[in-house]
Amino acid sequence: MAPIPTYDCFIEPVLRYLAEHPEGALARDVHCASAQALGLSEDEMRERLPSGAQLVFKNRSGWAHDRLKRAGLSSSPKRGTWRLTEAGVEYVKENIEPLSKEVVEELAMGFNHIRLRPSEGNGKPKAPKVVESPSQVSVSPDERLELAHREIQESIAGDLLENIANCSPLFFESLVLDLLHSMGYGANRDSITHVGGSGDGGIDGVISLDRLGLEKVYVQAKRWKGSVGRPEIQAFFGALAGQRATKGVFITTSFFTDQANEFAESVGQVVLVAGDKLAAHMIEFGIGVSHKVLRVPSVDTDYFED
Repeated sequence: MAPIPTYDCFIEPVLRYLAEHPEGALARDVHCASAQALGLSEDEMRERLPSGAQLVFKNRSGWAHDRLKRAGLSSSPKRGTWRLTEAGVEYVKENIEPLSKEVVEELAMGFNHIRLRPSEGNGKPKAPKVVESPSQVSVSPDERLELAHREIQESIAGDLLENIANCSPLFFESLVLDLLHSMGYGANRDSITHVGGSGDGGIDGVISLDRLGLEKVYVQAKRWKGSVGRPEIQAFFGALAGQRATKGVFITTSFFTDQANEFAESVGQVVLVAGDKLAAHMIEFGIGVSHKVLRVPSVDTDYFED
């Protein structure tokens, strides 16, 4: 059985299939269509990664879509759906002929320095953030492993925020409370109360830090469209005052303005958690993600000493 094509080979099939479905397509359909376009057999489509966690062809078509997103050509407008951006539609129109090896390589490797960021919530993606990335030629295998790990985390963080954007507000509030509990807040899970709903007074959850409930943290969790400004943080601070609370956490899938951050620092009672930190905490504490262990060998020099 021939080896399954590498993920860069999936880039064009994914791009072309999405071009045929301008309204967007289910990710599972794109996976299968790209595999069929590459002529994979049924046996090859049943092959799994060494960890057994995922089918190989789905993993590789997923990374192909990741590269298209980094290039600004595609997006995930809702959970489990992929769709070309306006730039992607124009790109296909300008590249009717099959993509050259050089173009595919540019799409596969030329945008790795682009960090994916969540959408504003109105369907318009935010400008990608450029980060420094050393040349693959100049780094050691250990460094390449670290770079690959960072790249996977950034991709997963973007996927997490996209999935959260398509969940209900109630689910997001519960997710946040699960995360805070996993981070060590609350004497036990029963110490965390979900309050959110109509008439919640700006409080979505309450965490009792001690068994008697003498010390509490009040939580607001909002999936926001655009930036969260000072007025929203002032309103949350007012809700805390109404509860005679001294500690509050405001968590959003979006980001905070400078004025919001300055106000939170000035009052000293409110901690702000933006979308990038939320996703990082979810990855670290295993909320909505699973982890696999990679055993990296190194020589035990002590063993060989006399």
